[in-house]
Order: sequence, then structure tokens, then C-alpha cells
Amino acid sequence: MAIRTSSSISQSSDLPDETEVSLTSNEPIAAPIDPTPLEKSKRLHLFGTVLTYASPSSNHRGKGDDTESPLQTITKQGRDLPVMSAYAIRSALRQMLILEGLPSNRSRINDGGAPKVEFKDFPDPNRYADDFLFGFCVTDRAAVAAHPDRPSRRDSVFRNNMAVALSSDINTHLQQAPRNTEDSPWNNIKETSLLYRQVVYTAYQYPFALALSDCLPQPEWTAALIKAIGQLSRVAGGDSVSHFQMGPRSIIIRLTPSLVAGYDNYGFQEDGSFKELDRLVNGELPGQEFWLGGEIVRKMSEDIKQKLAALQVHLIDNPQKLLAEVSQQFLGGA
Repeated sequence: MAIRTSSSISQSSDLPDETEVSLTSNEPIAAPIDPTPLEKSKRLHLFGTVLTYASPSSNHRGKGDDTESPLQTITKQGRDLPVMSAYAIRSALRQMLILEGLPSNRSRINDGGAPKVEFKDFPDPNRYADDFLFGFCVTDRAAVAAHPDRPSRRDSVFRNNMAVALSSDINTHLQQAPRNTEDSPWNNIKETSLLYRQVVYTAYQYPFALALSDCLPQPEWTAALIKAIGQLSRVAGGDSVSHFQMGPRSIIIRLTPSLVAGYDNYGFQEDGSFKELDRLVNGELPGQEFWLGGEIVRKMSEDIKQKLAALQVHLIDNPQKLLAEVSQQFLGGA
């Protein structure tokens, strides 16, 4: 058998660009080799959906000449549902990991002007946890040329989507913004004005995902990220003064070799129930791959709990405890 391979492997792919294989007619084709247990374990994927507690939510931009402060929304089945961006969630997680003492390349500069970020160094996923977990993209040609031994782009290990509200009942509140006196050293506005602020009382849900093969080079950083999801807060920009918990009220996790979640990862309903639960109870989904935690378990009937337990579904009252156990199961001996 003669095999000739010509390849140039790109940063975003583990596959060669071109592979040519020629076999003589008399040689048998080799049977596929079964993957080892370690290779199988590397195929593991973590899919999750977090449901937050409900609280008043608004887009507060401070007291300035712009008197309107609308919520960002997305339309679903004729309803305008408020959203929080995936980037706001990632930014908050980055700040939490910095507080945990993980090495971070990027930091936010709060100097009162336009939003700014500062980097200590050209991105290095081997040195900085945020470069490893959240990826980066450098388009500055001079900077790229000055660092030929480092990649200029990297996909994010942590994948997430925007947080979507469960309620569309948006109200408008008025808030007075008084003008400072002439003796004050500063003044934001020329005249006292009213701020029009949209407010909604709602919970949010958002999905996230991790692939074990991506996480194996830095299991400790990944474990810190999973822990941070259980305590997520300060997901806000601008001049937010409101407290909103983004930690899990309920959480659904699936650990699976499948490349897709296989369930509606925006499946929580306004009453906090999860519409895909029946598929688990009926055995349509593999129970041993699912972890349910928080209020969804605490409010579950004993009959449903017994049925799910018989299907080897993991049921844990405390979401933070669930995430700790999932982290251990996911990363294992990595």
C-alpha cells in the first residue's frame, strides 16, 4: 500500500487540506480501529441551560441628556422578549475569574469615557485563562507580524448564547434626573429632566456548551469557569445600579458524546417548568446523561422523582452542588 499525504493544517482545523490515498488491488482495506476509552472520553460534550430568578430588569444608562432607556428585545412567537447579550455574560464571567485569581490578559478600563479594554500582552492561551477560555481575534497586521510564534485568532472554548426573558410585560417608569447647582464642580445635564426607563419583572434563561477535547489542556481553568456559572452576577453594562441575580434558579445539564444538545435549550416556561421533562420521563432521552438541579427538582413530585431516578437521571436540589459534581464528572482525571 502506498500512501501520499500533502497537507497544511490550519489553526481552526485538525484535518489536512488534502489527503491522497492509493491502494493496490490485491491489498485488503484495514478494518476501522475501535477508539480507546480515553479517546471516547475526549468526545464528551457538556450542554447546559440556566434559568435565573425573576427580578425587575431594566437598561439603566445613568443621568444624561438622553432621556430614554429602552430594553433590548427579540421577537418570539409575536412577543417582544427582553434579552441580555452573550458578550455581557462572558464579560461578567471574565471578571469573576479575575477575582478568583486566574491569570487574565484583558481588563476593562473605567475612566468615565467610552468603553475601553486593556491587554497586558499579545494573546497567549497557554499563559492567560481568558485567552484560553474566551478566544480572541487580532487583526493588527503589525502586531501579528511581531509575534509569528503565536496565533492571532482562537475560537472560544466556552460557547454561549444570549439570555432571553420569560416575560414580555414591559412597563415604562419615570425617574427624575435633577440638575446640579451652579456651585457644583460638574453637571451632567443642562436642565432637570425625566428619564423614561423600560422595566420588566422577569427571569432569564441562557444556554452554554463546552467540549472536553477543548478543555483538556487547562482543566483547572475550566473547573473555575463552571464554578463561576453557579455564582454569576453583575451581567450589566453602562451605569447599571440595579442588582440582578444571574445565578441558577434551575439548571439542566447534559453530558454526552453527541455533538448537539438534543433538547430545547431555551425550554424553560414562564412558570419555571421545563417543557422537555416529559421526554425524559418517557425515556425518549437518555436519562443517565442528564443532570437536573435547583427549583425544578425541589418542586418536583415524588412520583416524577422516582421515575427519573429509575432512568438514572441525576437530581440535585442545589445548583452549585450540581455544577461541582458535573465539573468532576466532566473533567474526571484530566
